[in-house]
Amino acid sequence: MKTLCLAALLCAAFAGCTSNPPPPAWKGNAGSALAAFSDAYLRGDSNIADAEFARARGEMASTGRPDLVAHAELVRCATRVASLEYDACPAFEALAQDATPAERAYAAYLAGRWDGLDAALLPEQHRAVVAAARAADGKSVLTAIADPLSRLVAAGTLMRQARIAPADIVAATGTASEQGWRRPLLMWLGVSLKRAQAAGDTAQAARLQRRIDLAGATPVAAP
Repeated sequence: MKTLCLAALLCAAFAGCTSNPPPPAWKGNAGSALAAFSDAYLRGDSNIADAEFARARGEMASTGRPDLVAHAELVRCATRVASLEYDACPAFEALAQDATPAERAYAAYLAGRWDGLDAALLPEQHRAVVAAARAADGKSVLTAIADPLSRLVAAGTLMRQARIAPADIVAATGTASEQGWRRPLLMWLGVSLKRAQAAGDTAQAARLQRRIDLAGATPVAAP
């Protein structure tokens, strides 16, 4: 999978990423479906995303293990946070009692529940995000994250916490643009547009609006 933190979650869910013996078919099917879900969702194709997620969830549910289904729901929640779409991740919460402490910590991180959060349980790149955000020095925390989706997930959590630095708004917008991920791109352009309007920068606001109009020419399907 493209995302390091999500790949780590899947490796843990599938009890290790080894080549011998060949894994059961459901593991490969679930992993590829989750990757396809994330890509389709970020591109704004909700119909494909819904179908791929249902396929992944079905493969995991076939094992009768709620902890695996909890992994799938956590991936879905993280992808939504990357798109600045926030909820309480209810489908994961319904399965949280069967999730690992690390998964519950990651869910709390995504939800913005950072008080008392044990950052040591998070994927490495997100530990640094929490530490830097708690320092509240206004410096960029996203540039050190190499993986594009992990970077957008981190940006989404910082935005939810109202701790995002201006440089990271630019970084998140650029990341979504480079990947062709229309859904988060439109959201981040909208954030920048509001900032430009609030600052009275009419020229910048006009440039951002042209980008929004272009990216939104093919409508994003509602989630």
